[in-house]
Amino acid sequence: MLGKRFSRMTVGSVAGVMLMAVAACGGSGGGTTASEAPSSAGASSEAPKSALKVGLAFDVGGRGDKSFNDAAYVGLEKAKTDLGAEIKDLSPSSDGSNRGELLRQLADAGYNPVIGVGFLYDNDIKTVAAEYPEIQFAVVDSLSSGPNVTGLQFAEEQGSYLAGVVAANKAKNGHVGFVGGVEMDLIKKFEAGFVAGVKSVKKDAKIDVAYISADPAIGFKAPDKGKVAADKMFQDGAEIVYHAAGDSGTGVFQAAAAAGKKAIGVDSDQRETIKDAKLQPVIMTSMLKRVDVGVFEFVKAFQGGAKGGNNVVYDLKVDGVGLATTGGEIDDLKDKLDAAKKDIVDGKITVPSKP
Repeated sequence: MLGKRFSRMTVGSVAGVMLMAVAACGGSGGGTTASEAPSSAGASSEAPKSALKVGLAFDVGGRGDKSFNDAAYVGLEKAKTDLGAEIKDLSPSSDGSNRGELLRQLADAGYNPVIGVGFLYDNDIKTVAAEYPEIQFAVVDSLSSGPNVTGLQFAEEQGSYLAGVVAANKAKNGHVGFVGGVEMDLIKKFEAGFVAGVKSVKKDAKIDVAYISADPAIGFKAPDKGKVAADKMFQDGAEIVYHAAGDSGTGVFQAAAAAGKKAIGVDSDQRETIKDAKLQPVIMTSMLKRVDVGVFEFVKAFQGGAKGGNNVVYDLKVDGVGLATTGGEIDDLKDKLDAAKKDIVDGKITVPSKP
């Protein structure tokens, strides 16, 4: 279930259940979980490894955010190592206004497939994919918008529910917090799941909620603002703060360290990706959003002949989300977390995706 270390376990488990192929290209409206995606075994023969060129365009914050974008890059590097892919990554301007330009740059350079990391690529990929119908595209956190576009989505609320179970069990005074980077539906999935998980353990828990900005260009890369938000929560008595704020989460960790309190990271195993030795000990766990798995499996399926026009959802059933156990601080909760995960997978618990 949670295992010695979740982040090492999940790649194999997801790879075994998902090749993301849609031999019969459906419309863009239907969704499927990774475990239900049809096999690409009957698709065209595997392309020579040397012919595989994969392009990836990062979201705001770019490579080095120690979170969402870096998780995508892990999947890209795995495609290079395991599939022999030639890879290239690009980062957008500070305001993200050149996303379409990045996609076209990769397509013109012969990269196929091309991946846009983040929902903000939705409109640009829809437009650019129509201009390059011979190229396969994928967009993380958004739906397919055409026959050559694959939507890669995640059940963030389910992983966040487990984070809430951790917070409620570890916060002796029952007071915790959540800092979201951008006030929008996607990030509210994290909030909704976290609150539900906390309440499943302590119905009378106090949960502070704050959002940094309505602007993605600010909310996901403002550590100073993340620190201010978390400082206030710790001053008001919160013992643990969970963030879904990209690079702004560094500020949450700084606030936790200054207050002598704890935090929960997101997307990547941030106890490992955050290199500041003073901050690592405050990160008791991280909600893993396996963007690395989504990116790698999409490329692997493409190499096997899969086409787009479909959506794939990575949930707890395929370990597409979960918790990191680095540091051993949640080992004592393994049985409770395994039970909660099982109830979600079995349908006994339906985790809300809206607060």
